[in-house]
Amino acid sequence: MRIVALETSGRDATLAALEGDAGQAAQLRHEAAIVGPERTAQFLAPRLQEMLRALDWKPGDVELVAVTVGPGSFTGLRIGVTTAKTLAYAIGAQLIGVNTAEVIAQQLPIDRTPLWAVMDAQRQELFAARFDAERNMIGELQILSQSAWRNRLHSGDAVIGPGLKRLRVELPDDVRVVDESLWQPQASTVGQLGWRDFSAGRRDDLWQLVPQYYRQSAAEEKRGSGSS
Repeated sequence: MRIVALETSGRDATLAALEGDAGQAAQLRHEAAIVGPERTAQFLAPRLQEMLRALDWKPGDVELVAVTVGPGSFTGLRIGVTTAKTLAYAIGAQLIGVNTAEVIAQQLPIDRTPLWAVMDAQRQELFAARFDAERNMIGELQILSQSAWRNRLHSGDAVIGPGLKRLRVELPDDVRVVDESLWQPQASTVGQLGWRDFSAGRRDDLWQLVPQYYRQSAAEEKRGSGSS
């Protein structure tokens, strides 16, 4: 099965093409980065077309589209999910949404270490998800203050994710900070997780799939409070 994956949850974005065979992990065929200002709907579709041409794939060859659905940048998630849904609809492909924190956690090879994946939620808060040694999420993703999250760390925990940029110097010595090269979610991992879930029988409804923001934007909160 030919797979296209999109990761647009942060300031930059990545696209990936993979192929999956029954009973095996998906194999990466191509990955491309879209940096900063180019992470827009205007650039995303042409870059997708360029990637398919480079592989000599026709759009109709793609059978599965995987995309991060959140948490992450409000604008980035909207662009990614809308593009993925439009592509899947146009070519008749299946569609699967993947949690961003799970993508980040899966980028550290399983090493029997409990793991926290964290992303910046602004306002001195973090999107935080704890994973067991097999990379299964424990409970639900939470929004925690930076201090509350630090208080939940245990000796021997590993930590990963872009939310560490301002925090790593404040962490206890007995907490392992994963190499920074693995912090950012990548489309290749999105595609692998999408293929894993598809192979397990999961199917997402194209019309029902939406970004998972986990919180209101500052403008929505201001509007809800009645502030002028």
